[in-house]
This record gives sequence, structure tokens and C-alpha cells, in this order.
Amino acid sequence: MAAPKEKVCLAYSGGLDTSCILAWLLEKNYDVVCYMANIGQEEDFEAAREKALKIGASAVHIEDLQKEFVTELCFPAIQCNAIYENVYLLGTSLARPVIARGQIAVALREGCTAVSHGCTGKGNDQVRFELGFYALKPDIKVIAPWRIPEFYNRFQGRNDLLDYAAQVGIPVSQTKSKPWSTDENMAHCSYEAGILEDPNMTPPADMWKLTVSPQDAPDRPEEFTVHFEKGIPVRLEYENGKSVTDPVQLFLTANAIARRNGVGRIDIVENRFIGIKSRGCYETPGLTILRNAHIDLEGLTLDREVRALRDQFVTIGYARVLYNGLYFSPEREFLEGAVVASQKTVNGRVKCQVYKGSFSILGRSSETEKLYDMDESSMDIIGGLEPVDSTGFIKVQAIRLKKYGLKKLELGERL
Repeated sequence: MAAPKEKVCLAYSGGLDTSCILAWLLEKNYDVVCYMANIGQEEDFEAAREKALKIGASAVHIEDLQKEFVTELCFPAIQCNAIYENVYLLGTSLARPVIARGQIAVALREGCTAVSHGCTGKGNDQVRFELGFYALKPDIKVIAPWRIPEFYNRFQGRNDLLDYAAQVGIPVSQTKSKPWSTDENMAHCSYEAGILEDPNMTPPADMWKLTVSPQDAPDRPEEFTVHFEKGIPVRLEYENGKSVTDPVQLFLTANAIARRNGVGRIDIVENRFIGIKSRGCYETPGLTILRNAHIDLEGLTLDREVRALRDQFVTIGYARVLYNGLYFSPEREFLEGAVVASQKTVNGRVKCQVYKGSFSILGRSSETEKLYDMDESSMDIIGGLEPVDSTGFIKVQAIRLKKYGLKKLELGERL
């Protein structure tokens, strides 16, 4: 009797890489179970299931993780204004923890001894997935084809994969004329590789999938209002009276508003965790406008020193943890606790406007927080702050600066 095949759970997208990896694993005599996570990508999941089964997968598991993705990853990212290198809103990074958790759960149910993925050996996602796998199941075996010489010497690029797909009868949407790679979820769509590897190459207009070109967006601004409780979006009002509160529907509505108005495109060169610089183009529509609204409300409701400490340590640290694949770590738990503590007062609503790729604030208010006092701030009435009191404040602040200035004068140095 032949020995039973080793069973592998493959993170499957239905795209070129993972379809070819599925066929290759079957060539290597593995029993392959495919796992797909619905995290809001615009995907024909049933077609992908049929494709995987036709290639030879023994089973395909498709799980709807949209609510988990929004409430456990996207909303906390909004709470702390997470951003990497001042531009990237971490759309890919946010999705990896929920996929890894779901994949390990399916691997355990199916009795798999290994998991596999289609991440490149030069990218961040291999780190993100595998650190998640090992945290969730420390003894799991990981098969990473793009780090196996037999595989990457045979398939040295996407053209080789396209040839292999044609050879074994795998239908793919990618072509040699449009060889860039995409990754999509509810938060964003990313584009990299192929012609985009030249950082001076302008992306083709037909590459962008989610958003209309700002030039082609409507000629009239669109207004909406976002309500927050403890830093989390809880209601979105739009189109003169419509309202949505369900987390997934709220996020999808924010996406729709931003997409049709051309908001959320960026084209950057970033520093990958492993040390390589990489060019990436991203569309992050809904997350962009929700995060911007949140930042504005913090100006009204968040204590100055709490905000400064959060910005200096928590926002940067949380973004780095997400980007580097360290979600399942003690530092993420610590930072997330600090995020929650910082957001107790971030309650209120923000009136917003989008127009041809731009986002602007029309107003903000809070019924619970009283840090902003119109009388204190007014230039027309005295209010609670006597102007004469500022004299002593300035004198105290000037003590060390006077000494600094005198020292410079003694040295004959110009200030």
C-alpha cells in the first residue's frame, strides 16, 4: 500500500502564482487543500473554487472574514492613524493576520501537516504570513515555493508562469502585455512588479481598478458626515439623509464615496522589512477618508499631551508592527491597549467633502467632550483666560532662551 500523501493547506487567490503553485504541489505528490479568505476583494469566489478543483485540489474552503477584517484590523488602524513612512495606509499588511488565522484553522480541521503560500522571496508578505503561522501553530511546516531553488529556477518570472499555465491548461486573467501583480481587499488594491519596477515609469491609466481618475470624477463636490465613538466610525451619513451603521456596510459606503470621486491613489517607493526598496501603487479609498476624518476629530477632542505621545510612539510603533508582520506579538497587544486608552474622548462627528481626488473638512462637533471652549479661544471676548496671565507664561518659557541667547552673543555666533 502506498504511503499517504502529505496534506498541505495552500493560501489560494485564484490568480497566476497560486494556481501554478497548486499545480506544482500536485506534481510533487502533495494532497492540496485550498484556502480562500473573503476580505472584500471583488472576486468570483465560486469560479475560483471550480478552478482550484479542476486543477486538482482535494478541497476548497472559502470563508467570509469581512467583518473580522474591518472591526479587528481596519478600525484599530483608524483609531491610531496608522501609516507607514508617512504615505502608506497598510492595506496589504492589515489583511494578512486574518488570512493567516483562518488558514491555520482550516489546516487544523483538515489534518494538514503543512501550509503554503505564493509570496515572493523578496517581499514582505512571506514574513507576515509565516510569522503569523508560527505564532498560531509553532510546529507547523511551511512550504514557500518562491524560496525553493527547484521552483524559482524553473519559474524565473511571470512569463515562465504564464507559459506553464498555458502548458497545463490553467486559465489566467494576467497577460504578458500587462504583467503587473495586484492584491486586493476591502481596504485597498496594490499594484507592483512588471513595468512598475521602473520607479520613473508612469502607471498606465487603465491599471487603476478601484477609483475613477480625479480628472473624470464628478464636477460637483460630495458631502458626508462620519460619527465616531471612542475613535471608531459608528455611523456614516451621506446623500442627503441616507445612513449606515453596520461596520462592513459603513466601510463599503466610504469606499464607494471615495472611489467615485477619485480619492485614495498613491504611487510610492517604500522600504521593505527585508531591506529592499520597492515601488508600489496603491488605491485606498474608504480608509483614506475615514482616517482623515478621525485625525480631524482628534484635534477637537483629544488632549494635547496624549496626542503627542500617541503620535510619537504608538502610531509609528503600531504601523511598524503591522508592516513587519508582527501582529501576533506582545508588542502589538501592548500598543493596541495604548490605542484604546488614547481614544476614550474621541467622540463626535466630522462633516467632510470629496471632490476630484481631494478630501476636505467642512466642520466638526462633539456633544461629550469640552476641551474646546469658544469663549477661551475667542478674540472678541475675554472668556475664562485673562490676557494678562499670558505675560507670566511667556516669561517662564523665556528663561532658558535668554540664557541661550546670551551665550551665543558671548561667542559671537549668529542666531
